[in-house]
Amino acid sequence: MGGPNLEVFKFSLYLFIPICALLHFGDPQWYRNTVLPYKEQLFPPEQRLLQATYNCYTRQLPTDQSSLREELARIKGERLARRLAKQEESERRL
Repeated sequence: MGGPNLEVFKFSLYLFIPICALLHFGDPQWYRNTVLPYKEQLFPPEQRLLQATYNCYTRQLPTDQSSLREELARIKGERLARRLAKQEESERRL
């Protein structure tokens, strides 16, 4: 087994590694430079997310029931058209 010097070394590692990690990762400058940009990539702001979703349509989100039904009908129509086109293409291949 090791001697008392090994135990002192292990104790110092067990003690100082977490303290050094807290000092490094707890630095506000490191947090601003590293964590916040990555957080913006993972969880974009809602406004930017909505703009990316509806950018090609340049529409607003439906707020009342009639406009919501119109939007759902439009989406269902697009899906049906894509499904029919896909079926026709698969039938042509056969």
